[in-house]
Amino acid sequence: MKSIIGSINQVLGFAAAQRSRALSSMSPQHDGERFRNVKPRPVEGLGKTLRIAWNVIFNKPRGTEPSGALPVDALTRADLDAAPDRSLFRLGHSTMLLKLRGQFWLTDPVFAERASPFKRMGPKRFHAPPIARDALPPLRGVILSHDHYDHLDRETVLALAETTGVFLTPLGVGDRLIEWGVDASKVRQFDWWQGVEIDGVQLTATPSQHFSGRSLFDGNSTLWASWVIVDGDLRVFFSGDTGYFDGFKAIGERLGPFDVTLMETGAYDAQWPYVHMQPDDTVQAHVDLRGRWLVPIHNGTFDLAMHRWQEPFERVVGLAAARGIALSTPRMGERVDLDAPHRGERWWRDVVEVGAPKAARRVFCRAARVD
Repeated sequence: MKSIIGSINQVLGFAAAQRSRALSSMSPQHDGERFRNVKPRPVEGLGKTLRIAWNVIFNKPRGTEPSGALPVDALTRADLDAAPDRSLFRLGHSTMLLKLRGQFWLTDPVFAERASPFKRMGPKRFHAPPIARDALPPLRGVILSHDHYDHLDRETVLALAETTGVFLTPLGVGDRLIEWGVDASKVRQFDWWQGVEIDGVQLTATPSQHFSGRSLFDGNSTLWASWVIVDGDLRVFFSGDTGYFDGFKAIGERLGPFDVTLMETGAYDAQWPYVHMQPDDTVQAHVDLRGRWLVPIHNGTFDLAMHRWQEPFERVVGLAAARGIALSTPRMGERVDLDAPHRGERWWRDVVEVGAPKAARRVFCRAARVD
């Protein structure tokens, strides 16, 4: 009963809806009531919102999740300790583990079974994380892009709090962590273009085009952001969630070029182009950022849209090849050398999707192949 009441409180979120007022004088991104994007979000109306919800719940096409097991490279604490500096490991969705200067940084950590306020409802993981949450080494920091459930998992945050040095968040997201019980001295909150240097690593919150909220009544009460991570001559961009916008060019001009861009490539749909990029937008954003290697993320872990689960990989492979862009597609848990990334296997082509015969799967994958 207690967990049910807690879930209901999360969905309603009356108290959290007041958070934005306390931050109104702190940010030019705040209009006095809510945070906002540089480019206003189109007014969609209740009718369109209900149609989208109906389609997502009741009209899912086949193939949005795999029925076969995804290849995952299991990791141990010893593997991570032995990994050289400037290593990157994809742990699922947008959860990326970076080793810089002998210390570990984790983005948008979600180790939960579902991206949802409910234990038994909501998008379920396609695969287990490559390493158990409790087996992670102490973290120098956790980097959060925004507060949606597929990027901010309360149980994960609380489990990591004791062994994490600092949580870096956009404005308002840190207040959530403190409300949950994270030591306030470990929480640092940033507006766009603000940053901090920690043990030789420079981290800067940068603009994105998205929205926030974890309940029915707290929409846009916290800010959203992308992040720039700089370690000496290494520059990494982490997109978080975002639609395509002019901000990528501004980030590229001010803080680029980037050796590696970790770019959202998944959970897109023609019904919501403002807040999630299509693969061609992802590739263009990488170009705008003046990126060298592109690593597509925000895919392969949760069913959050209407496209086939492997479609983001296939589309971005073809688009990147057509434009001569270096693309790395590591398996979950596979190490990437940030100084010299590798192409990676097209591992998703050997995973069976729900409801689709193998012949159809081969035709679909072949249609987007360029390599």
